[in-house]
Amino acid sequence: MHLWYLLLLPLSYIIGSFSPAIRFGKFFYGIDVRDYGSKNPGANNVQRVLWWKPALFVFLFDTFKGVAGASLAHFTSFETGTNMFVGAQIVLGLTAVLGHIFPVLHQFKGGKGVATITGVLWAIHPYAVLICFGIFLIMFLITRYVSLSAIISITLFPFFVNSLFALWLDPKVTLTLKIFSIIIAIVIWLTHISNIKRIIKGKEEKFRLNKGIAEVPEEVRTIYRNPR
Repeated sequence: MHLWYLLLLPLSYIIGSFSPAIRFGKFFYGIDVRDYGSKNPGANNVQRVLWWKPALFVFLFDTFKGVAGASLAHFTSFETGTNMFVGAQIVLGLTAVLGHIFPVLHQFKGGKGVATITGVLWAIHPYAVLICFGIFLIMFLITRYVSLSAIISITLFPFFVNSLFALWLDPKVTLTLKIFSIIIAIVIWLTHISNIKRIIKGKEEKFRLNKGIAEVPEEVRTIYRNPR
């Protein structure tokens, strides 16, 4: 392995560290979304504090970070589809996720990594992600809980990778990917412990479109009505 490959790790981390939720809120509305709602700089809280349009932008941007981080593996000499290549995708992708959760650019106070993890998974196995996304939509329409839908859909990712795709649709699924799929499901549960507790207690907030600026002070609502 060339030593310059190691430079890809900090690059992936910096990519992950850039938070569109924090930057968007501060630049356009003069607020830090970490001070309102669930205090999580992710798309769900941006929708809660601001609106669905900036939330969609944040989700797509955070997802792109995961794709970009994992795609840095193409700058290595590993053959595409091999255990080494997939391993490089996983390591670089997880580095971007760590950057999102613990961003050096934002005092190490980041999000929970769902969208960024989705981007990593998309770069590695898009077909399985499409199925998981379908499950997410079904669960979301039934429960209206974004967090619960994300937990369930990504928890099922190992099932699709280790059975459906490995045995039928994609027999070239590597051992590295199989192990990673299990690890990523565990990570999702660990980063959503607070959400799980609120769901059990019945205190988790359900998604409400266009709730917008309802949870922030009046002075911020004024900024919201007249963004920069």
